[in-house]
Amino acid sequence: MLDALKKHLVPGLAVVLLPLAAQAGEVTLTGEGAVKYTPDSARVRFTASAEDNLPANASDEVNRMMAQWRSAIDAYRDQLDEYNDADLNLYTRMIPMQERDQEPEKRAVASQTVSFTIDDLALLNPLLAEAQKLGMDYHLGAGNFYHSDENGLQKQALARAIADARSRCDFVAEELDMSCGEVVTLNINGGHHPVPMMRAEAMSAGDAVSSISDRELRASVNATFKLD
Repeated sequence: MLDALKKHLVPGLAVVLLPLAAQAGEVTLTGEGAVKYTPDSARVRFTASAEDNLPANASDEVNRMMAQWRSAIDAYRDQLDEYNDADLNLYTRMIPMQERDQEPEKRAVASQTVSFTIDDLALLNPLLAEAQKLGMDYHLGAGNFYHSDENGLQKQALARAIADARSRCDFVAEELDMSCGEVVTLNINGGHHPVPMMRAEAMSAGDAVSSISDRELRASVNATFKLD
């Protein structure tokens, strides 16, 4: 068969015939990476509200609460980032009738929201205490906490996923008596969302932050490598 093939070759053209086992192939696999961390920052939102038969009275009460709030947090003000408390909202709500012939009662409701971020969680409980003294409303749960360098953590998780893919390729190649070569394709799976490592319980019975649950950022990639 080899002699027959040589008859059809162009003069001067060299042909090297390799066994099938020596020809390069490819392997496609998944790599995964994760980074564990504890949030070091928080987004906080408080609301001062009051209601009265007269809109002016409701607004005055909220203005009084806001003046007390600003005075109480004066020592912390420079450490509150993205601070905003500028807007006063005023609307009317109807109180349901207790009897059929009763006229619906209108109540004026005034509210003003305070929002900010902090990168020093030691400030959180003192600020909560001031808000509680004034009767301000707020909700503080696991979603309010984050890490100040989540972009960097995402890159770390992605780097670990890529390294994991390369390690798996090395293992496969070794089992086949080959070596893992260059990357042919690399697909990064989207959505590096923080995942709580345990049930988050940020609030204690006294409405103070007692602990913040650890988080885990995960990343995965699909990679195709040459096998040499």
